[in-house]
Amino acid sequence: MKIELIKGDATKPQVEGNKIITHICNDIGGWGKGFVLAISKRWKTPENEYRNWFKSDKNFNLGEIQMVQVEKDLWVCNMIGQHKTISNSNGIPPIRYEAVEKCLEKLSDESLRLNASIHMPRIGCGLAGGKWEEIETIIERTLLKNNLEVYVYDFN
Repeated sequence: MKIELIKGDATKPQVEGNKIITHICNDIGGWGKGFVLAISKRWKTPENEYRNWFKSDKNFNLGEIQMVQVEKDLWVCNMIGQHKTISNSNGIPPIRYEAVEKCLEKLSDESLRLNASIHMPRIGCGLAGGKWEEIETIIERTLLKNNLEVYVYDFN
């Protein structure tokens, strides 16, 4: 299996069957910049569930995921893979690759359980400051090794 690159909108998966749209969230309960805005424009539930999860403090940690069903055959996976929202004083960006890997391992289990393909923008490479080469390697180690269909969208 390999990552399928698609030009288009990751909030509008272009395949049949069950689908999971995944993206990276921060560990401080902030939702308001980047890809989350596109998600909130289409569905209110993922943001509401994320905010409720943060308030509940129940397992709201780096490396955790939250699955939110938004349509009959479509889920959004909120993955906590970013520490805070800005680089620290040493210039270390918010992305936490170890947390992303834990999230993608959990997502892999969910995808297998739901028999769902996985759809995403280039996660972790925008506001989180990550490098696609790192993320791609993590995707290969977690999702592709389980023969999951992975689609990465580059917005036109």
